[in-house]
Amino acid sequence: MEGKVAVLGDVDFVMPFSALGLDTYPVGQADEDITESAAKIIDGKYALVVVAEKQAPAAEEVFSTQRDKPVPCIVVVPFTTEPKGFATEALGEVIKMATGINILRG
Repeated sequence: MEGKVAVLGDVDFVMPFSALGLDTYPVGQADEDITESAAKIIDGKYALVVVAEKQAPAAEEVFSTQRDKPVPCIVVVPFTTEPKGFATEALGEVIKMATGINILRG
């Protein structure tokens, strides 16, 4: 598991990561495809998971089972012209877990 990185998102999001040699999971907008890929990522025992904000809400149910574990570290990244706030909220929760304070909440 050491050093393994997975990237979950639409084709445009994962393409640059694929060029870097990371394991990519390109998905569309169907919740079923997203949750299926998220489950494969959990089974793959990755250390870091990068998730596009657009697909993060659908993957949340699968990834929430890993939230209290040190690995994988799941990072939600905004990738749209109109961020939905999910990435900021997810980052705030990770910061709160690490420090006890969500510094991103106003």
